[in-house]
Amino acid sequence: MLTYPLSGSSSELVLNVLTMVLNQGKPLDRAYSHNFSGLKLAPDEQGRITLVVGDMLRRLNLYCFVAQVSIDNFEREGSKVLNAWHYFHGLDLPKMQYSLQIDAKQVDKLIADAKQLPALWDGCPEWLDELGQAQLKDKWSDERAALAKAPKRYIRVNPLKCTRAELKTRLAKEGIETTEVAGVDSALEVTSNSALFRSNCFKEGWFEQQDAGSQMVADAVNAKPGMRVVDACAGAGGKTLHIAAQMQGKGRLLAMDVEQWKLDNLKTRAKRAGAHNVETRIIASSKTIKRLKLSADRVLLDVPCSGLGVLKRNPDAKWRDTPERLPVLVDLQKQILQSYSRMVKVDGMLIYATCSIMPEENSLQVQAFLAENPHFEFIDEEHIYVADKGFDGFYLARMRRITE
Repeated sequence: MLTYPLSGSSSELVLNVLTMVLNQGKPLDRAYSHNFSGLKLAPDEQGRITLVVGDMLRRLNLYCFVAQVSIDNFEREGSKVLNAWHYFHGLDLPKMQYSLQIDAKQVDKLIADAKQLPALWDGCPEWLDELGQAQLKDKWSDERAALAKAPKRYIRVNPLKCTRAELKTRLAKEGIETTEVAGVDSALEVTSNSALFRSNCFKEGWFEQQDAGSQMVADAVNAKPGMRVVDACAGAGGKTLHIAAQMQGKGRLLAMDVEQWKLDNLKTRAKRAGAHNVETRIIASSKTIKRLKLSADRVLLDVPCSGLGVLKRNPDAKWRDTPERLPVLVDLQKQILQSYSRMVKVDGMLIYATCSIMPEENSLQVQAFLAENPHFEFIDEEHIYVADKGFDGFYLARMRRITE
């Protein structure tokens, strides 16, 4: 956390970013891009701004409560919330040109009141708390509290370029301190406040930024050199590049998605990583899938999901999403499982994954698929809970096709 208050100019940037997210409906990354574009911010000051924005979004309803400001009114009264945030964390108030002041005695009382309301203290909106309690029962309180914490920074070593030990040593020479992550052989945790993407190690493709839990999902694919592998919901390709490294650049790795711009980004990343066996293909229609029927040794379905396991990293989702979105996603996941599983050949493996912690998207979805598809058998599954290891939350299940 900060040890001194934000400057006036940084305070304005924080308020501008939050206003774009909360009142204009912009994704957080686009709000950052819009507000940082053209500015020559020092890396540490940009880091302070993103730290404050992230923490405010993770517990936005708490800070709005102690400031007595409605989230809907943030654009007009955001300075009061930012002042309350500084006071909450024992900091002097920032010197903004225009600022709504707070009553310290009232804030103290409201902080004491909030401590008696666990969901509010954890920054959890009512709809999400009801969903979590219904689906995760007694486990939800620990997950809810874990999702209110700041995410750690993890990177994945690229074995096509170096070993984890070599990467760790070279990063140290560039002033980036890391520690090895127990149980995830490809992961390092970045423990210094360093500009990762300005490092020569990154520019030369020695690592990718990727949560350790996400790395566990790609590990489960267990792709081998010479295999034919399909990453059917590849997105920008973090897991694709991990799988390419497993394959040592040998064999065919097909990365597919419904959005071309994501695949274009993947091509750039694959070139930097030296992952020359990656081929991209847009999913233009169901015919794209049918042409690959019974052809793949491995098919990874990292399906569209609620993202409720990665709210530490994407806290703006809590204030944009609604409970009505989940049934739509569950139906889409079912359709993808049923359709894309046709690409798995006999004795091949299907890996289903989400970045959610909700059973409706995870184990219940897999159970329903297996009940309707006896030509697949269950191998195993893994629940990566946020409270257990501090990683983002993920789920994965592995299934084998036993007949056509």
